[in-house]
Amino acid sequence: MEDVPMPEVGVNDVLIKVTKAAICGTDMHIYKWDEWSQQHCTVPFIQGHEFVGTVVEVGQGVRNINIGDRVTAEGHIVCGHCRNCRRGMAHVCENSLSVGIMGRDGAFAEYVSIPESNIVKLRPEIPDDFAAIMDPFGNATHTALAFPLLGEDVLITGAGLIGTMAAGICRFAGAKNIVVLDINALRLDIARRMGATMTVNTAAGETLDGAMKKLGIRGFDVGLEMSGVPQVFNDMVAHMYKGANIAQLGILPPDTQVNWSDIIFNALTIKGITGRRMWETWYQMEQMLLGGFNLSPVITHRFRFDDYQKAFDVMLSGQCGKVLLEW
Repeated sequence: MEDVPMPEVGVNDVLIKVTKAAICGTDMHIYKWDEWSQQHCTVPFIQGHEFVGTVVEVGQGVRNINIGDRVTAEGHIVCGHCRNCRRGMAHVCENSLSVGIMGRDGAFAEYVSIPESNIVKLRPEIPDDFAAIMDPFGNATHTALAFPLLGEDVLITGAGLIGTMAAGICRFAGAKNIVVLDINALRLDIARRMGATMTVNTAAGETLDGAMKKLGIRGFDVGLEMSGVPQVFNDMVAHMYKGANIAQLGILPPDTQVNWSDIIFNALTIKGITGRRMWETWYQMEQMLLGGFNLSPVITHRFRFDDYQKAFDVMLSGQCGKVLLEW
């Protein structure tokens, strides 16, 4: 850790004293300083884009946020004038910046400055722990609700934080059967606690064919691909019902081989998912939380901010759900 200057507060910015922040998979890429990080991040900068805090200062142009408000924020700062922004698709803005990743310092600090347009004022019914992870909850919501779920058989591949939250969203939205596939027993247990009907641990020799036989189904109606593993993606494609839909959030390698015949002749629809729809996804998240949706099972560890190394070590181990840093 190091002392840095207080963030600048522009005319339309809000200064937030961070209460809690969460470690994201993207933060782990940056921590490892892998190829993706080297291509997309310019140092020095402050990481962290999942957080909750209290407003302590507002710029002169701020109109709807007040000192003392408890808030979180959308991490994609968009231009507001490109074609996508003007047609309601700001989550794929041509000119976006990302808080704590690209172009804007983040929330792994005591204070963070965010444009008012990105601020989400929180209802008192939403606890800090849940508010701190609304960013990834939004990824899960955007992915899970990409296609109708009521009465459908759903396959989720990848039981990381977003996959396990997606299992709960599918249950909340009325899916019939929800099967989650992974190799991590701890995370599959979290998926069951979030509402999965059945889990498939391929590391233990379990198979999708076995799960389908037990459930008495001939294929899945909706697939939510969260793993980004080519073999897993192709396994999903092979087990979808004809005419089914797949929402793809996992980032597949550029050299991924795909069986296009299965996709074409089974009339599958694959939709790429990025970020959160601004602002419909945020409305859906809020309404689920106000309706009693429980995120507690996905939060497994909490550390003081000055114990950040222990927090990152737990994330590296893979034996965890969501890890929070508390100020």
